[in-house]
Order: sequence, then C-alpha cells, then structure tokens
Amino acid sequence: MNESGDIVTDLAVVVDLFNAYAILLLVAGGFCLWALNWGIQKVSGSLMDKVPARRFLILQITTLIGFLIYTLGTGALIVGVLNPPREFILAAAGSIAVALGFALKDVAASLVAGLLLLFDRPFQVGDRISFGDTYGEIVAIGLRAVRVQTLDDNLVTIPNARFITDVVASGNAGELDMMVVTDFHVSVQADLEQVRGIIEEVIVTSRYAYLKKPVTFAIEEVEIGNALAVRFRSKAYVLDVRYEKAFQSDVVLRVTALFRDQEIPRPRILRD
Repeated sequence: MNESGDIVTDLAVVVDLFNAYAILLLVAGGFCLWALNWGIQKVSGSLMDKVPARRFLILQITTLIGFLIYTLGTGALIVGVLNPPREFILAAAGSIAVALGFALKDVAASLVAGLLLLFDRPFQVGDRISFGDTYGEIVAIGLRAVRVQTLDDNLVTIPNARFITDVVASGNAGELDMMVVTDFHVSVQADLEQVRGIIEEVIVTSRYAYLKKPVTFAIEEVEIGNALAVRFRSKAYVLDVRYEKAFQSDVVLRVTALFRDQEIPRPRILRD
C-alpha cells in the first residue's frame, strides 16, 4: 500500500512540475538558446570575413561557446523553470542515466568522445584531416559528431566515438597554412638541376604559395610502366588551406607547360 502511495505521490510531483506554464517557458527558453547560438554563429561569420587570418581561432571559440550554451543553458533552464525537489533531481538523474546507458549507449559514447575531442584537441575546426577514405576540412565539432566538408563539396558526418579508437591525420594542426605535396616524373635523361629549378621557380611565383616556409624536394628513381623514371616530389606550403587544390593545379599547369616549352623529356612507357 505504501509503494502504491509513493508512486501516486511521485506522479503528482511530475504533473505539478510539467504544467502548461512551465512547458511554455521551457519552449521559449529553448528557442532563446537556439537564437543566441544562431546570433553568435552570424557574428563569428562576419568576424572571419573581416579577420581571415584568425579564422581558425574564431571557429574554435564559437564551437566551444555553442557547446556551453546548449549544455549549461539547458541545465539551468530545467532547474530554473521546473525548480524540482532535490530528491526528485537525484532520482530522475539516476533513472535517466541508467536508461540512457542501455538505450543510447552509442550516443552517450559519442557525447563523451565529443568532450574529449574539445579538451584533448587532436584536431580543430578548420583543420584538413584524413580519416579513413574521407579527406576534407572540419567545419563543426558537435556534441555527437564531427562534420567534414570534402573537396567534392560533400558534407560527411562522422560520430565522435570513432575518433577515439581510429587513426586521424591533421594536415595543418590549427595553422592557416599547410604543406602541399606534388609529384612530377621526368626521364632519367633529363637535366635534373634544370627540372628542379623550373619546379621551384613556378612554386615561389604562385600567388597561393606561403613563402615564409621552405620549398623542399625528395628526388628518387622509380619505375613507371616497366621504365625507369625520376620522381620529383615537391613539398611547399599554401598560404590558406582553402586554396590547396588551386595551388596544386596552378603549379602542375605551369610546370607542365614549361616542360613542354623547354623540351624536358618525360618517362616513356615500355609496352610488353
């Protein structure tokens, strides 16, 4: 009899908490949190346009602020509007934790992983990353997933939990500039110093090149189509990761044209 009475009492407490006025305040408060975050996103977008050199820092701060708005704001809204008894908060928190642990274990894992990503920072918003078969720029680090904009303009959503166990490579690690690697192949009969000079001149005169960091080369003999060739692997920095492919295309087009004009021999494929 006492158990039945406790259940009825608990239900009465819940009903009293979620009256029409409280529900209206919760909805209004939730809308205010969304509007506040939306406004911050708009302001950060304007700041990034005015101060492009600080784009990554602005994105990182905006992501952290959005996280705090939704987590702390939601908690404060529930406690402030509903003002539930302390015993009810403890009981509800325990029950919710157990239910979520079984029903939403994958989502919970992603939420915990999202917190680890924000504090451990293996990568940041704005970084170019390689994760499995996905390569692109991180545009958002959310509570549940990371969103990556690929070079084909596809938006890929990856659960946070996958980044805790799998390997991810960051191309620029929070910096605006990034190394771009480009390969060129020439015949073993080519004048290698001339080839190197052509490639280096094209790189340093590109409008996308970041010249505060060095241009380096790795030169080695390789086999292409049963024929021996020399590979020039240029390593240069682009001034902004957004110009990665534009930089690479500019270099390849101009180097190829100069090779043709100066009659630099290219590898000849030997057929069986």
